[in-house]
Amino acid sequence: MTLAFPDAASRGREHAHLPDPQRGEFARDRDRIVHSRAFRRLQHKTQVFTWDEGDHFRNRLTHTIEVAQVARSAGRRLGLNEDLIECVALVHDVGHPPFGHQGEVLLAELMQAHGGFEHNRQTLRIVEELERRYPEFLGLNLSYEVRESIVKHSAHHDRTRIPERFHPEESPLLEAQLVDEIDSIVYDCHDIDDGLRGGYISLAGLREVPLWAGAWAEAVEASPRGTPENLLVDRAVRRLLDSFVGNLVETTRAALAAHKVVDVAGVRACPEQLVSVSTTMKDAKERLEAWLFANLYRHYLVNRTFQRAKRILADLFTFYVDHPDCMPPSHEVRRERSLQRTVADYIAGMTDRYAIDEHARLVGGWRR
Repeated sequence: MTLAFPDAASRGREHAHLPDPQRGEFARDRDRIVHSRAFRRLQHKTQVFTWDEGDHFRNRLTHTIEVAQVARSAGRRLGLNEDLIECVALVHDVGHPPFGHQGEVLLAELMQAHGGFEHNRQTLRIVEELERRYPEFLGLNLSYEVRESIVKHSAHHDRTRIPERFHPEESPLLEAQLVDEIDSIVYDCHDIDDGLRGGYISLAGLREVPLWAGAWAEAVEASPRGTPENLLVDRAVRRLLDSFVGNLVETTRAALAAHKVVDVAGVRACPEQLVSVSTTMKDAKERLEAWLFANLYRHYLVNRTFQRAKRILADLFTFYVDHPDCMPPSHEVRRERSLQRTVADYIAGMTDRYAIDEHARLVGGWRR
């Protein structure tokens, strides 16, 4: 059974180049992603908690690294292409605007009448057009499979919105499906960790959630009497992550066998999601996420920060639409782009810190 997508089977790149004698196609893509400016900016973009709330909270970059590490490990157990997994994991969030999910929600609202905004589509724009690293072409000239995985980065992606050049009738590769699932798993686990350590949620409240209660009980049982609470939290988070990944690997193997998928062609032809956790685990995961939504993501301190952030982005969007000559020359309005799209591209590329400082310079208000 050969389910790993082989480098040699890649459908190529938009711009031809000579083979690299030292690296495969996806190792080369990985290096291009890591050395891009958009990737570096992830270190100053919010995951859940903004940079000024503490030095140890995850940001978009640390989240991305964690996803790549866990996905690569799970991919090894499933016999998949680890370089392709790493590419998809490292690039999957570069299209996110500043201030986390709320930043994307606001940009989507502002761009509703101008083609909309969605971070996966923005990621594709970055790697195909907006990132400038080479004199011969726009973008990073990544392989077809990495770009395909970007636009199909969702277990429930809308095939009607996928460009024809990426064959919307074909299901995502297993490597892409895996990163999508691991992204969600890692998000849940590290948000628990950050939420507890930041005092936004409590162990007493979290023990109402069966999935966490089980992980906590296992952590306590496996630890010496008198182990400090912070170390028990570490162990419980690891137990939770391990149970998620173990369940995903087992369930995926069972799905591949049930659908008689034995090669990449079978993966592309299968209409069902092949990489997933079990139904029981999915139900437990959804209960955990509902609790986090109510108690962490809607915490009053988180709400305060993001209401302030939404105002900053809305003000910047209005200012640049009214004064496009105040954007850098590299963001001039091109014939193939509307003014609003150009402004959205510029704002989406900002870090939290840059957006705050730019708002203070141009509009006034929140300063660092």
